[in-house]
Amino acid sequence: MNRASSRHPKANKETISTSKIQQHNVRVTRSRAKALGASISPSLKQEPKLVPIATKKRMASSDVTALNHKRRAVLKDVTNTLSENICTQGDVKASKRDRRETTTKHILVDVDAEKSKLAEDLSKIRVVESLDASARISKDGQVTKPKEEGSRVRDCLQVVDIDSNVQDPQLCSLYAASIYDSNHVAELEQRPSSSYMVQVQRDIDPNMRGILIDWLVEVSEEYRLASDTLYLTVNLIDRFLSHNYIEKHRLQLLGVTCMLISSHRRKYEEICPPRLEEFCFITDNTYSRLEVLSMEIQVLSFLHFRLSVPTTKTFLRRFIQAAQVSDKVPHIEMECLANYIAELTLVEYTFLRFLPSLVAASAVFLARWTLDQSNHPWNPTLQHYTRYETAALKNTVVAMEDLQLNSSGSTLIAIRNKYNQEKFKRVATLTSPERVTTLFSR
Repeated sequence: MNRASSRHPKANKETISTSKIQQHNVRVTRSRAKALGASISPSLKQEPKLVPIATKKRMASSDVTALNHKRRAVLKDVTNTLSENICTQGDVKASKRDRRETTTKHILVDVDAEKSKLAEDLSKIRVVESLDASARISKDGQVTKPKEEGSRVRDCLQVVDIDSNVQDPQLCSLYAASIYDSNHVAELEQRPSSSYMVQVQRDIDPNMRGILIDWLVEVSEEYRLASDTLYLTVNLIDRFLSHNYIEKHRLQLLGVTCMLISSHRRKYEEICPPRLEEFCFITDNTYSRLEVLSMEIQVLSFLHFRLSVPTTKTFLRRFIQAAQVSDKVPHIEMECLANYIAELTLVEYTFLRFLPSLVAASAVFLARWTLDQSNHPWNPTLQHYTRYETAALKNTVVAMEDLQLNSSGSTLIAIRNKYNQEKFKRVATLTSPERVTTLFSR
């Protein structure tokens, strides 16, 4: 006991402390332990069980050896399997790729063949349509003319494409055909009545209308307005008068109001359209500013702001282009003369019974006849783009020739004075030595 105490002096103290703690049988805190002069010994703590190092090492090495053996066997099999699969899959992929490339090449060849065949078929269809289904195509692709109607086939082959000039963006060559298809429909929908003087109006007559338009021609010349503005002005006047009664003292108010709307509506044509005050001034202030604005509201409300309508000038621009493309040298005189003849119809109430496209086509017909009587004024190109045959133009052309010759002795000379200027080549003085009626009687 003494030897143990001497060998381990702390053991006695720990024993005493433990016995004291057991005697009190109370909870020991740090403060109580300090007061008792003893502290919780580390020996009281439970020590973990220790495994012999040699045994642990032995077990680890044996396990690792077993695992390594198993892994080596598995990895060997997997490596072999993967290598075989990779080779097999590579062969399969290569064969699939070859088949896919071969199939793709065949498909592309077939697509190219179909495209070329389709293009060839479309070209044949176009040729057939241009021949108006009167010519046949042989197997070698050559066009064979039928025995009958051979002259008609030759005429169809002479149609010149006027929309091939895609370099000029103002011609809208890519969309011109579709635009004029819509214009031919629109001219039927927004057409003024040709009998409103009898059915609607009681205070005005065709002579008053002619005097108003003759005066508006002078106004357009004074303010240098475009011809499109003048045509649209007359169109708005006729459309309003077709359904609205008006007194004769307000007819001039309607005229200046429609020109005000047209000039400001066509801002892409008019760089500096006249102001409202200027339209009041040209009437010698007969109408006030408020009266013009009130009439403008009335006209726009009736028309529902539908102001974009095809006029004779709209079709005339296209038909003149078709007439000039067939000539080797475009004639400026022909263009001015066609515009002059078309504007003469504005003052005539009786021309409301003709469509704007028919008036434009007839003006080109008569202008070409006036300048050259040696050749027929109509050709397949004009017939194709105007959609009018020679027989359909007879009544309109004959009526236009009477206006050109002034057979009725009209005193409305604003348009004649306008086209008697040098800038218009003085086409107002041109007449044909032979009447156009002889052309239709042949």
